Amino acid sequence: MRHNPPGFRQPSSSGLIADRRALLRAGGLLAGALAVPAWARGADIGHGAGGHGGMIRAGFDEVAGPQVDLVVGEGMRHVEGRSGHAFAVNGSVPGPLLRLKEGSQVRLAVHNHTQEDTSVHWHGLLVPFQYDGVPGISFPGIAPGETFVSEFTVRQAGTYWWHSHSGLQEQTGHYGPIVIDPAGEDPVRADRECVLLLSEFTPLHPHTIMQKLKKGEGYFNYQQTTWSDDYPLSGEERRHWARMRMMATDILDVTGSTYTYLANGFGPREGLELAFRPGERVRLRVINGSAMTFFNFRIPGLKMTVVAADGQNVAPVAVDEFQIGVAETYDVLVEPVGEAYAIVAEAMDRSGMALAMLASRPGARAQVPPLRDPPLLTMKDMGMNMDHGAMGHDSMDMGGMDHGAMDHGAMDHGAMDHGAMDHGAMDHGAMDHGAMDMPEMAMGPMKMRDTARLPDTVKVGPGIDMVAMNPVDRMGDPGIGLANVYHRVLTYRDLAALTPDPDPRQPSRSLEIHLTGNMERYMWSFDGRKFNAVSDHPIRFAYNERVRVKLVNDTMMAHPIHLHGHFFDLVNGAPAGHAPRKHTLVVQPGGSATFDLTANEPGDWAFHCHLLYHMHAGMFQIVTVAAPEGEA
Repeated sequence: MRHNPPGFRQPSSSGLIADRRALLRAGGLLAGALAVPAWARGADIGHGAGGHGGMIRAGFDEVAGPQVDLVVGEGMRHVEGRSGHAFAVNGSVPGPLLRLKEGSQVRLAVHNHTQEDTSVHWHGLLVPFQYDGVPGISFPGIAPGETFVSEFTVRQAGTYWWHSHSGLQEQTGHYGPIVIDPAGEDPVRADRECVLLLSEFTPLHPHTIMQKLKKGEGYFNYQQTTWSDDYPLSGEERRHWARMRMMATDILDVTGSTYTYLANGFGPREGLELAFRPGERVRLRVINGSAMTFFNFRIPGLKMTVVAADGQNVAPVAVDEFQIGVAETYDVLVEPVGEAYAIVAEAMDRSGMALAMLASRPGARAQVPPLRDPPLLTMKDMGMNMDHGAMGHDSMDMGGMDHGAMDHGAMDHGAMDHGAMDHGAMDHGAMDHGAMDMPEMAMGPMKMRDTARLPDTVKVGPGIDMVAMNPVDRMGDPGIGLANVYHRVLTYRDLAALTPDPDPRQPSRSLEIHLTGNMERYMWSFDGRKFNAVSDHPIRFAYNERVRVKLVNDTMMAHPIHLHGHFFDLVNGAPAGHAPRKHTLVVQPGGSATFDLTANEPGDWAFHCHLLYHMHAGMFQIVTVAAPEGEA
């Protein structure tokens, strides 16, 4: 297989909080191990400097084990004419591609040449918990001028990534890809591979973004409904949303109004190319390394075959498009025969896209499709999966009618005549909610709160402003805006492990966790408790116990939930013994998702929503796995 750098042509424009000293000694923290490199010091790259031509470069190099040095610095970054403060590793954003070999011993040294603490989390890698890289849980962080060394045996193969777990550094460029080659023969055969890491750039400081979200959760939403817009909403539907103080267009918290979407660090106008020769079988390793963006990924004119999810091999699935949540990875095979193809990663709210070109020669270009119409949330996204037949309007299945995904030009609005509907008979303001089994729709800030539906484990308070009325399993949903597109879209139900599950046991107990939030106050939590309120009460598992975990999303936002240090088996209807294994699971709005976990990695592990500002606002927990019996 030929490994080519993700851009063969440059664009034409160029916790367990122990005693700190003891932990530093145990973890291999060393001060002053490397001299500060030129790119990370001096007037060109310091705080407030102009950068003088972009000392922090886009794209990344490749580094390989058994010993790797990652140097963290900071300075100014330039993307499509805009500049902003950035964290960079080894002088680039993304940082270097880390290529490892399954079964090998590695020594990864992270050198901090910034003016604040930093860290690196090896996302998806099975490592001893003290090397997991989460300050306050697995280690104290890496102070300015210090070095932290992680040494471990690589226990897996596949596509993964690394990123900071300190503050909001991940938003500013502190991330990079990981590829681990298998010890034996790779079941995925390809002539060439390309790594494609999707992310975002904004000139705003991440703490400024957080402040704006706290003051108004719709600050970055430039697609709000108005009396003069052309969204396919009836007047009654608009009044319904208004009474709930919700927006049907509230898809992403941070949007293309401030973000430039990136492919391997390059903006869509900066000309990233991925090389191929016609007739080759190309493996694309797609990583969502963004802070807040779900991407809809497609290559017009090319069928894709999904062969791995979160680094784990799956039975091949042919698709035309897939939605990739924050922190997920998918490997796909394509067989291009033409001169060029556009690789399109469209933000879920369709406010922008990341773009690259599969090019058979430098400069080859394919037509780039325009952004599609913005999607709208539906009744299903509010957890209203009621029996519409009992309501007397079977023909208006709001749960299955995803307005955003429809071809609005071709849609026969006459067949769905809102004016002909008997809205009086379904007056949401006056209807008997108890008879309809609908939640109380409050007229004040608390939008949809029927907290009686919540189990006793959920703390009811100002951190909860809605509760899904009837959350159902949504593992078969392709994602917001993709329900009715006219081609095949991947869902979790399409995935099956290529090899048998390592643990065939049935779970011995079950656990239900609610994803909760107050959108107006921008408060996010598990079971109604922000992390600072539960840090002394972790989720506990006995060593090697098998547990079925059900995640219930009581909010109207999709949440990519990540468990550190483990893989879990999706309960998705896959053939017996072949449940797909993942480390990150998207739970759709108003729905649920279930996985089986074997808790066989002792230690304290982070468990959180991977939307950066949701995690920062409190949707974070600690999972504690006990040591094997007889061990301390």
